This record gives sequence, structure tokens and C-alpha cells, in this order.
Amino acid sequence: MSFFKKIFSSEKKETLDKGLEKTKSSFFGKLSKAVAGKSKVDDEVLDNLEEVLVTSDVGVETTLKVIDRIEARVSKDKYLGTAELNQILREEIAGLLSETNIGEATEFTIPQDKKPYVIMVVGVNGVGKTTTIGKLAYQFKKQGLKVVLGAADTFRAAAIDQLQVWADRVDVPIVKQNMGSDPASVAFDTLQSAVNQDADVVIVDTAGRLHNKVNLMNELTKVKRVMKKVVDDTPNDVLLVLDGSTGQNAFEQAKQFTAATEVTSLAVTKLDGTAKGGVVIGISDQFKIPVKYIGVGEGIEDLQVFNKHEFVDSFFK
Repeated sequence: MSFFKKIFSSEKKETLDKGLEKTKSSFFGKLSKAVAGKSKVDDEVLDNLEEVLVTSDVGVETTLKVIDRIEARVSKDKYLGTAELNQILREEIAGLLSETNIGEATEFTIPQDKKPYVIMVVGVNGVGKTTTIGKLAYQFKKQGLKVVLGAADTFRAAAIDQLQVWADRVDVPIVKQNMGSDPASVAFDTLQSAVNQDADVVIVDTAGRLHNKVNLMNELTKVKRVMKKVVDDTPNDVLLVLDGSTGQNAFEQAKQFTAATEVTSLAVTKLDGTAKGGVVIGISDQFKIPVKYIGVGEGIEDLQVFNKHEFVDSFFK
């Protein structure tokens, strides 16, 4: 099928294949047991398949959609063999992800008409938020773009220190204040500095905790409001970072943050260390928010632009 054509470089594709290895091994191990001794896709196989998808962290709602699609094909074709199930699953999951215009890009890009392009990053501590910011800064700088970082996750001194380490590593400027400072004040200073430096991209680190939804909402709303005073129409992207290895907890965090602020894109990290990569399929489908980036390794190049065609291809390879 045309949407399975290779569009990543062979090196990037190899990294993606390797990063999804644990998920693939777990998923297809379960799938083999689900169809053992069966030649036809019947109700029992579908029940077993439903369990495989749910326990692979695809999520209940998305699983039911996939099962409904396969049931429709079984009733239309009258007979489907279990040997064809891999291909059918591949086609239906790709079809599901293709219903929304997400995961189409192959390279790190920003709109040309927004300068500076402001990315506000949210997510709880420990999900790989700071690492994602550092790797993003690296990718944008590699394209010749001028990047400024803002350390507005001021609740922990470690968060500021970690971002400083990445700023030094990538060699980009960082704007920071002391721990406990007002996050909105840091965001304001960051944007002013970026404008003065004629920067192309600003990445602001915020909200490393879900202390409660009301406080979080107030804090993020204030940060946004203050940024608009410097550059109208900002932030241009509110990026929520989720740890893919937490499975269903990633769904819960997505619910919490989307309730607290307008999230416009997602990054799912740590997929290489987990068998829960199916979470990307469920989150893409359920939240209708584009998964822009996925983390498939610890190296600085191992943050990739999420492309649904390549993801499905690697998943079913």
C-alpha cells in the first residue's frame, strides 16, 4: 500500500525499528497465543485480540474501534484466516491514524511566518521533559535556527540546573531566575531576550507538577498571558511531554493537562525501554492532538518526528 513507502532515512528508520523492538516482541508474542490453533478469525479470536490490544496499552476506546473495523471486514469477506490478521491489523491501525491529519511530517520544521516561534512545554517531572527540550533545541539549531531556552519550571532547582546542562551541551542561550521565582516572569524575560536576539525559536519549560488542576490552570494561563504581552499570538505550540513507559498513566496525564490548558501537540518519550509503545496509537486516536515527537533512544539524535506511516511500518515489520 502506498502509505507504507519509506520516507525516513535508513538510519532514522533503523533507530525507530530498534526503539519499538520491545513493544513488537510483546505484542506479537501475545498475538501468537491469541490465534494459536485457530485458522479463522472468529468471535473467540476477536475477543482474544481485544485483550491483546488493551494489554498492549492501545486503550479501550481505540481497541474497540479496531475490533469494530475487523468485525466489519469479517462480515463482508465472510472468511478471514488468522494468517492474514497481521496485515489486516496493520491496515486498520494505519487507517485509524489516517483519519486525523496527524503524524505527517518527517523533519523538524517550524512555520516560516512566525518569528520567534514559541513552544511552551508542559509535563510532570520524570517524563523526559527537559531532555526533550534539549534534543529539540539541538535539532532546530542543526538547521541553522537561533534558539533560546527559558527555565520557567521554577518549582525545583534541579529542573533549572538540568536545563542549563542542556543549554551548555547544545550551546544555546538560556534565560533563568532563582528557584521559586514566578514562572510567568521567567517566560516574559525569555521572550524579551529572544526578541532582542532576533531568535527563531523559543522553548519555555513550565509546570513540572500536577499539584492540582486549578493551580496548574492558573499558572499556565498566567504564563501564556504574560508571553502575549511581548509577542502577540504566543505560545504558538503547547507541547505536552508524556512518558510512554507508563502506559495508561500517560493517558491520565494527557487528560489532566488537556483539562488544565490547551495542549496543541504531544511528545511521547522512552519508547525504547518499554513494551507499552501501543500507547502512541491510543493517544493519537483518542485525544485528536498530534503526536509530534517520539523518543526512541537516549542519544541526542534519538528524538524523532512522529510519522504515523513509518511508525506503523516499524510496528508490524
